[in-house]
Amino acid sequence: MLKAGPVWALGAMSGTSLDGVDAAMLLTDGARVLEFGPSAFRPYTAGEQAILRAALGCWPDDPRADAAAEVVETAHAEVLSRFDGVDLVGFHGQTLAHDPGGRGTHQCGNGAILAEVLGLPVVWDFRSDDVRMGGQGAPLAPFYHFALARRLGNDPVVVLNLGGVGNLTWADPSRGEPQVPGALFAFDTGPANAPVNDLVQRRLGLALDQDGALAATGAVDQGIIADFLRHPYFYRMAPKSLDRDAFAGLSRAVDTLSDADAAATLTAAAAAAVAAGLPLLPAPPARVLVTGGGRLNPVLMGELAARLPCPVAPVEDAGLDGDMLEAQAFAHLAVRVARGMSTSCPGTTGVAAAVGGGQISAPAG
Repeated sequence: MLKAGPVWALGAMSGTSLDGVDAAMLLTDGARVLEFGPSAFRPYTAGEQAILRAALGCWPDDPRADAAAEVVETAHAEVLSRFDGVDLVGFHGQTLAHDPGGRGTHQCGNGAILAEVLGLPVVWDFRSDDVRMGGQGAPLAPFYHFALARRLGNDPVVVLNLGGVGNLTWADPSRGEPQVPGALFAFDTGPANAPVNDLVQRRLGLALDQDGALAATGAVDQGIIADFLRHPYFYRMAPKSLDRDAFAGLSRAVDTLSDADAAATLTAAAAAAVAAGLPLLPAPPARVLVTGGGRLNPVLMGELAARLPCPVAPVEDAGLDGDMLEAQAFAHLAVRVARGMSTSCPGTTGVAAAVGGGQISAPAG
């Protein structure tokens, strides 16, 4: 049993950018964020990244998924074991395949194994219940964004997460609770860092376009951007979500471009996707706070500033940690799951009713 009142939860996130595992502690009662704790990052090696990339798109019956799970479990055990004073762990796992309405969603990694290794209760498999109830299973961070909005004040807050895939959250803390109609609205915007990361890895052997240096020297192919924005996804109503490789046609479209022009075009596409999604929000935002690795790319931030009709700023401007916000989110969600609280709702994933997902595994004895 989780003790009453605020607890120290440790969350971990291994995102679609495949760079490594973020881990962060949070003092929360499942509703409020009371204090931010220590954090750590464990990068994946080039060999580990290769195993994870080979498993993208795989389901649990594929041996490549088993190899990826071993990488994910080992990396998480290493970084999570560095922390002390933890009451509960939130383990997201690594998304390999996402097909809501079809085969479901697959985050590899077994939380029961981590519970035994760490000697702590672990909440995991956050998305499956939402998908089984007709939801998209993503994004899940909005319930944490709502708690942050409460901490920041009473006005609506818009958070844009630019990881491998982009997602946008509208959070209105004046509604009182995240599952109340109108309190939250969220959806995946489109590809973000993943296409650029894949491009430079494939062509140059690099993990990412550091600081947008390559994109900064290239020219955007506006024809490719126009074709990209004709994708049926942009005509769907939200909430909606994406698989990491849902826009493979965009990556193929830049095959004939130079390295610099391809990077510039893919970077611009990420911003164009956000701009296309902004009209879906309940009201025009006063500003957009950006989290995730994309906020560190000045070329991408410049594209956002040029395309969005409001100020764009990193979440650090609001006193938050953009490197660890997703890991913190799964610490917060773990406490909500352990206390029988909802973690998604119709406004965030399109699920039929507010639902709390996740399995809880406790160490033996």
